[in-house]
Order: sequence, then C-alpha cells, then structure tokens
Amino acid sequence: MKSILIVDDEESIRESLQGILQDEGFRTISAENGEQGISLLRDEIPDMILLDIWMPGMDGIETLRKIREVSPEQLVIMMSGHGTIETAVKATKLGAYDFIEKPLSLEKLLLSVQNALTVGQLVEENRSLKAKIAKEYEMIGDSPIIRQLKEQIAIAAPTSGWVLITGENGTGKELVARAIHTLSGRTSKPFIEVNCAAIPEELIESELFGHEKGAFTGATALRKGKFDLANEGTLFLDEIGDMSLKTQAKVLRILQERKFERVGGSRTIEVDVRVIAATNKDLAEEISKGNFREDLFYRLNVLPFDVPPLRERKEDIPKLITHFLEFYCSKESREIKTVASGAMESLVNYSWPGNVRELKNIIERLVIMVQDQQITEGHLPAATFTRKPEEIRSSTSSITELATFREAKEEFEKDFLVQKLEENDWNISRTAEAIEVERSNLHRKIKSFGIELKK
Repeated sequence: MKSILIVDDEESIRESLQGILQDEGFRTISAENGEQGISLLRDEIPDMILLDIWMPGMDGIETLRKIREVSPEQLVIMMSGHGTIETAVKATKLGAYDFIEKPLSLEKLLLSVQNALTVGQLVEENRSLKAKIAKEYEMIGDSPIIRQLKEQIAIAAPTSGWVLITGENGTGKELVARAIHTLSGRTSKPFIEVNCAAIPEELIESELFGHEKGAFTGATALRKGKFDLANEGTLFLDEIGDMSLKTQAKVLRILQERKFERVGGSRTIEVDVRVIAATNKDLAEEISKGNFREDLFYRLNVLPFDVPPLRERKEDIPKLITHFLEFYCSKESREIKTVASGAMESLVNYSWPGNVRELKNIIERLVIMVQDQQITEGHLPAATFTRKPEEIRSSTSSITELATFREAKEEFEKDFLVQKLEENDWNISRTAEAIEVERSNLHRKIKSFGIELKK
C-alpha cells in the first residue's frame, strides 16, 4: 500500500484529503506544520508528500528545501490557495512534481497523485536497472596489474581526453570503457556502443551518421546515427581496427570538426561526444600494412589503456569465478554453487585463450548444466581441462619454435578455433555464439587459416 504524507495547517483539509486518499487505497499520515512534517519524514519515508505552501512558521517553500536535504528524490506535490507564478517557479526549481491550486479539484488531485507515483516507480526501476548493469559490468580483481588499471581509469575518466583501449579478445575492453564513462562528468548522458566489425561496410555510414528520409532504397524515415545519439555522452567504437579506410576518413573528419551531415542530407549537425575506441589488433602493424590511418590513430590515442589477458593475472581467477557463480546462480534462480579445490586448481592453471569472456561462458554453462551443488573436476569441459602434460608441452614447443610473434599468435588462434569447433561439433553458428564473435568473422578466420571443417 502506497503511503502519502499530508502537510497542511488546516485540519479540515487534512481530514478531507485523508478520507479521499484512503478511499482510493492509500495509507495516509498527516502533519499540521512543516516542522512536524520533517520530523515524520525522518521516521518513515512516504511514497509522496502533499505540501501546503502558506503555513504559519516554516512555510511550504522552506519545508520543501528541508525535505530535499533529508530525502533528495522525494516526490512532492505543492498545494496553495494563493498561488502565484513566482511561487510555482520556486517550487518547481526545488524539485516539486506538481503545483495544485485550492480549492482542490478531486479529479485533478488524484490524477496528479497517480502520475507522480508512476514517475516515482519509473525512477526506481531505472535506478534498479542501472545498479544491475553496473554489477554486470563491474571490473573484478585485486591483482597489481588490475589495481594499476583501475587507478589509471580514475585519473583519466574525469577529463575530456579521448581514449584508445587495446587488448586481446575477451579481456574486458568494454568494461574499461564503461568504467571511464561512469566516472566521468558525462555519466548521466548516453553511453552508445558501436561494434565496427559487426556492421556491413555499406551500412556503417548510415549507422554512425544517420540518414535522411529517401537517402537510399529502404530509408523510409529520418534516422539518427550513433554520433547523434551519443551527443553530450560517450561513443564507444569497438573493434575500430576493422573499420574501412573510407569510413576512417569520415570519422576522422568528425572527430576534428565535431560536426557531420547525415547520409543523403546537407544540414550540418554539431555534436559534443567523447570518443572511446577499442581494438584487439596491433594498430602500428595495421598502419604499416596500410590498413589503418596514422592520423586517426594519433587522434584517438590520447589516453592509451592496455587491458591484460587473464593468464597474466591468474590470482584474480578465484574471485572472478565466485562473482560469475553468484551472478548466474541468481539469474537462473539457483542456490549458490561451490567449486571443489581440484576444479579450482584446474581453472586457475588453464591458459584461458578466450580470457574473461571464456571464463564467464564456462561458469554460466556449469551453473546451468551441473545439477550438483559442488562443481568438481569431472564437471569441467573435457576438451579444455583434461589435456595431458605432454600435449601441452608439445603445443607450447611448436609455437615457441616460430620465428615471429605474429606467427605464434596466428598459430595459437588457429589451435583455439579448432578446439572450439570440436567442442561445438564443428557447427559454425554455435561456435561463433560460444566465443562471442560474428559468424561472418569466424567464417573468414576459418578460411584464412585453412581449417578443414569436419562433418
């Protein structure tokens, strides 16, 4: 039952409002002056306050100021028989939801109360959703390398500098981007993400800059692009290294001039956007190959961050496992599972080529598929955690014998893909979903590595 605090110096009005609101199913509390109302507010937080403006002693405006000190987000509707525009403006500036004149209209009062409670519910749901998202994107770990990364984020986030995040697939580059946005002055504004690798070349300009109605076949209405949507907020360009040179040139121009035209349009649109870019590629190498613009690299690389792979922070693995267990057990309405010491040792000692993303996926799978309360070594995916020592040594030796880092990286990536394809019965769609890459990207990798698909 929703509760409403009525603060009015006239007893007849308090009694009348109590009767009306109780008939509508509300619980009511009443106070005859501002001081008494503040005292009641400290004892219990009502869902709403109906507050008279003209009262002896502390008037309604001063009471509203005190309410804001005690409960900044409290819903308040002001009432007055001598209302002026100036008073209404003052009340609105102090955060009053509505201003109702006396004598009170029953219909208007109840409509205002219902609307205010609906807004309050939406605000609470929004707060809850933000807290849930923050929990999901929380950076977990206390290893020295992660503590240093968090310190760097805390220093860089409040500034306006653009950021370039590098790191292997699955290391948590998006978490770093979201942490920077959350700790910045733009936290109340949009965080807009663009996966540059997932958008077809012919659509990426429309996706980034928007298009006017009739700009091309199928453009039946005006559409805002990601730069437009991120105005005053943060634009996260993920997998920036996969963007074509043509699009890179257009993005560079926007970053320099802070304005653009929609596809098919001529009107110039100005934007205020903080850009955070991320890539798993070596951009210096891509520049030398002619695949990435050097001027765009230097424009983005104001504040560089490198996210370490999971194998370089193994001490964080038990904490990450506990975090993911709690998250997925709660999500799936299961009792919190535990991990046996042998299984924990295997998880910690594994090389995690897919990094935190792979760990997260495996824990989700174990939460869903394991019926026992404790996860043991026998529950771990056999293809991943039961390789014989001689197989590991042989694999490592073959990689270390390669001449360059690039060759070793490619060999490692090929082995990883073969292993994941085997785990998923050589089904490309299932494998792409499991390792969280686009199916088209996985298909290109399979083709480039010459992996022969088994039926």
